[in-house]
Amino acid sequence: MAQSQEEIKHNAESLNQFKMDWYSLKGKVAIITGGNTGLGQGYAVAMAEAGADVFIPTFGHEGWDTTRELVEARGRKAEFMDVDLTEEGIAPKVIAEAMKIFGHIDILINNAGMIKRNPLLESKDADWDKVIAINLSAVYHLSLAASKEFAKQKSGKIINIGSMLSFQGGKFIPSYTAAKHGVAGLTKAFASEMAAYNVQVNAIAPGYIKTANTAPIRADKSRNDEILGRIAAGHWGEPYELMGISVYLASNAANYINGAIIPVDGGYLVR
Repeated sequence: MAQSQEEIKHNAESLNQFKMDWYSLKGKVAIITGGNTGLGQGYAVAMAEAGADVFIPTFGHEGWDTTRELVEARGRKAEFMDVDLTEEGIAPKVIAEAMKIFGHIDILINNAGMIKRNPLLESKDADWDKVIAINLSAVYHLSLAASKEFAKQKSGKIINIGSMLSFQGGKFIPSYTAAKHGVAGLTKAFASEMAAYNVQVNAIAPGYIKTANTAPIRADKSRNDEILGRIAAGHWGEPYELMGISVYLASNAANYINGAIIPVDGGYLVR
């Protein structure tokens, strides 16, 4: 069907709205839980590279100096908070501390997490409780505390970190699988309600990435071969390969993406 002149004009005007500076995070403040090591450190560096200052709540001081150096080398500021994110009532205190230091917050990346590996029949209740507390409950409480600030300013981005286990059952990690399925559900639930406040809530689902957490799997030849056989790209991912999607979801370029769980997996899920 031919377009009317009015439709042609509207389309041209719409296309002219797009600017590359939509990807910039200049002047923004990002909170990245567990942003001191591993993939979290990569998200922190990505935010800084795009122009944001970062606030990093962590349990302990590991990696603080290195992360600060990486962020400051990009001309941005990094502040840290030593905190147990599973402590009752801690989430509002984390948000308040970030607000005290920077005056505002714009982005929350719920990255902190842990894995306890055991065959299902050897699972321990204590391990279940710990994994659910940090990987799911802390995500809920911190997202809620941040959402209250985002609602006031009518803008904000929440980026949760899911997993391939947001889609699958996995092996030897029932608590982690349950938590990551829960993260996918929380992402959708928050996205549904927070859209009214111009807040976008999405999740990244990393595939099999070379990190300390995946070292035991890579050291197990049969498991490593099994995984590699499903990755269309033919190799494990590198931490830097998750940095681009984090910047995109944190930026204005992703304003119409809400409630998505985005795999970054080298094609693992297509096989």
